[in-house]
Amino acid sequence: MTNLNKEIIKIGKKVISIECETLKNLENSIDDSFLSCVNLISGLSGRVVISGIGKSAIVGQKIVSTLNSTGTHSIFLHAADAIHGDLGMLKEEDVVICLSKSGETSEIRVLLTILRSFGNKIIAMTSNNDSYLARNSDILLFIPVENEAEPNNLAPTSSTIAQMAMGDALAGAILHVKGFTPQHFARFHPGGSLGKQLYLRVSDLYKNNEKPRVKSDTNLKKTILEITSKRLGATAVLDERDTLIGIITDGDLRRMLEANEKIENIRASEIMTKNPKTINDNSLAATALEKMRTNSITQLVVTDDQGNYLGFVHIHDILREGII
Repeated sequence: MTNLNKEIIKIGKKVISIECETLKNLENSIDDSFLSCVNLISGLSGRVVISGIGKSAIVGQKIVSTLNSTGTHSIFLHAADAIHGDLGMLKEEDVVICLSKSGETSEIRVLLTILRSFGNKIIAMTSNNDSYLARNSDILLFIPVENEAEPNNLAPTSSTIAQMAMGDALAGAILHVKGFTPQHFARFHPGGSLGKQLYLRVSDLYKNNEKPRVKSDTNLKKTILEITSKRLGATAVLDERDTLIGIITDGDLRRMLEANEKIENIRASEIMTKNPKTINDNSLAATALEKMRTNSITQLVVTDDQGNYLGFVHIHDILREGII
């Protein structure tokens, strides 16, 4: 490895090391001010409005996204745009969080003057606890940053990592206070595999499939035709009262053919697997997938609360939804 390459590796590790140290120091800033901030936002009737400029503005947008996805109504207000007309989006009941490492940028100073006249509560997130922003806020979230992580100690690196981490800490604490559950999370994340794991149910899938069934005394030919025509690789076996008593899969047929030379008089009840694996139609599709994995099978018999046979859910149904 050349000397230059060694230096590149060294710098990369040093950047990570400095940022990790910054996050360790940030932990000590989780104090009574943090508690006051969480309590204020948790009981808020309005919105959390986050403002900043430069790199802090980008971090602010990420915090807004995190808060919204965890049930706290938030919007982003760029500090420069705010003082040129966008303050019209602000409501009396809103709380404003201002992000600024120095707490002294001209846009933030002008914005604070106007916000104070509006009467909105102001939360400062700054690394300068003696700044204009810190002195003119209702709550100070101090972000201790000794050095930026890049070699010249100029580009926002450690400071933006720390701001983002503080935003995540706020979101985590607020959702706990609000009793935000995975079910709530699913409401805000209906797209993608994560959301589907939390809301998609077996009842959303099995109804699109055929409903293969044979009686216990059905002969082999009709049983094979039922499995083949319904294209699920299996059929349910029902008794004379339409009660589920077993399942026959492609694998059951292969094993039967290997074990028997004479198959003319074989009936479904002689081939079936008793007590098949079932899943309630109201169960999550993710639960069905886990049950298939645990039992090394590709389909489950779907039943209702009374145990009545409803159909089949196949692993392909779940794959199509992108849950895996």
